[in-house]
Amino acid sequence: MQEPVFQIFVYGSLRSGFQAPAFEYISRYFTLVSEAKAKGYLYDLGEYPAALPTHDEAYLIGELYRIKNEEEFYWAMEQLDAYEGIHADPEDGALPYRRDLATVYITNEITTTAWIYWFNEPILNHPIIPSGDVLEYMQQKKNQG
Repeated sequence: MQEPVFQIFVYGSLRSGFQAPAFEYISRYFTLVSEAKAKGYLYDLGEYPAALPTHDEAYLIGELYRIKNEEEFYWAMEQLDAYEGIHADPEDGALPYRRDLATVYITNEITTTAWIYWFNEPILNHPIIPSGDVLEYMQQKKNQG
């Protein structure tokens, strides 16, 4: 039987530097473990980034968090699922994300398992973020504009 996973990897609006209201929630219930990365492609959907998993050598840059109180984990994740629109009705305009387990790289040699939110549909006609780092990408766009 697999041990429960009490960690989450965030690469977009849940990251500390994104300054989204949801980060306040993350910081209340989770502790930053470290900066980290996970295999995936990151896309610019406009207001938010979206990621698709890959086996290629492409990485999402983000942060790894661990729940402060394991007894609150499932409740805390339900709140994040609601924020990400996991159980929302697509007719309400919710984006199609799903939550899965992924291998997260703390360093090239040290990995762990954490929950991650993936976009759940093919992404067409949206630019890829080559660095995999949405904060760096947003800063570059701001400097160009």
